[in-house]
Amino acid sequence: MAGHLTLLDIVTPNDTFPEKADAVVVGGGIIGVMTALELSERGLLVAVIEKGEIAAEQSSRNWGWCRQMGRDPRELPLIQVALEKWRRMNDRVGAETGFRQCGILYMSETDQHLADKEAWYRNNAVPYKLNTRLVSSKEVAALAPGSLKTWRGGLFTAEDGRAEPFLAVPAMARALQKRGGVVLTNCAARGIERTAGRVSALVTEKGTIRTDTVIVAGGYWTRAFLRNAGIRFPQLGVVNSAMRTSPREAGLRHTISGSKYAVRRRMDGGYTITHNHLSVAELTPGHFRQMNKFMPLLMLEHKGVKLRFGTRFFRELIMRKNWRLDEISPFERWRILNPKPYNGILKEALDCLQKDFPAFQGIEVTERWAGMIDATPDAVPVIDRIEKIPGLFVASGFSGHGFGLGPGAGKLMAEIVTGETPCVDPTPFRHGRFGWFSKARPTTGL
Repeated sequence: MAGHLTLLDIVTPNDTFPEKADAVVVGGGIIGVMTALELSERGLLVAVIEKGEIAAEQSSRNWGWCRQMGRDPRELPLIQVALEKWRRMNDRVGAETGFRQCGILYMSETDQHLADKEAWYRNNAVPYKLNTRLVSSKEVAALAPGSLKTWRGGLFTAEDGRAEPFLAVPAMARALQKRGGVVLTNCAARGIERTAGRVSALVTEKGTIRTDTVIVAGGYWTRAFLRNAGIRFPQLGVVNSAMRTSPREAGLRHTISGSKYAVRRRMDGGYTITHNHLSVAELTPGHFRQMNKFMPLLMLEHKGVKLRFGTRFFRELIMRKNWRLDEISPFERWRILNPKPYNGILKEALDCLQKDFPAFQGIEVTERWAGMIDATPDAVPVIDRIEKIPGLFVASGFSGHGFGLGPGAGKLMAEIVTGETPCVDPTPFRHGRFGWFSKARPTTGL
């Protein structure tokens, strides 16, 4: 893990490789682990198969925000379920996940920014009865003391929170193990076997697990895994950069988003700082193959998705598109996706933060990193069964929202797998919404 999130709490895998399981989850991020934990709590024997380490990719590289505010309205019922579970997560897993209901504040520096937030409030917060309120310039100053800038106003949600990504998912994985679930790391899933058209096994580099249920929660790798099984899954990656600082008392009790920065307090007394607008889409052959589906999302460049061409294009160009299950898969050649952070983007965020809040001037940056966000054409995840292959399910494409949604998404996926009445309407998350003539489009939040 050198060079990335040196604080990540590495999970010790199980010693025994299971010959069979009631369900097998492909992917050891928060979505896969929470799905497995939910299924285990229902009495199923579950195995999580991870090609690298638990939470080593985006599940430990994200901002750590657990928010309702600013979301696509299709996700609001699910995040309400997720936050209810986040509040009890420490007791549930018997360990510290870092979750704190700290409140999140979105600050507006222009009348247009404030008008956008007011529109989101009217159209979303009010009908969904969120604990979100519009705040005045004076209230912003009280909620985020120490700013030299006079803000026009903003939005504040006291029930929103934060957690520590490098602690939370490993704690969830250990809770699964304590319940009798199996966690295998450095063990890539190569593909599924079928009998009479339905899932009958998952083949890994270390052996075959007999099962009639496979849930693919592979983040950025989901498209490649499903493609080898003959299933189309529209998905592209976006690189988001972040950094953490040494401890300092800067007077901020709430998590905040300002003009070009987003800041949350960490349990160690430092801060995680990111740019709240800029991410980078590093072009790959997949961008051109899926251009018809992703054009609306890529057209958001002026809103913060910057396009770049580099070595990732050529690395993915030569990556195998199909392989036999007795062959080495791409997942064994690329254990942990570790994109380089865009330091210029981080510098802009920090410079702006220090200009607005002098308490951050001179603060030491102790680590910078980047993660690959897996995005769908409408920036809303897929949580569904694959109708073409009975026994195959997918929970992926969370478009940067997976950490906060994770506990709710795991519950919904488990309910779909077991046939229970779902906790929320699953229709917005169906796989089939991305047909050739699909009109699925991103609904931008704040």
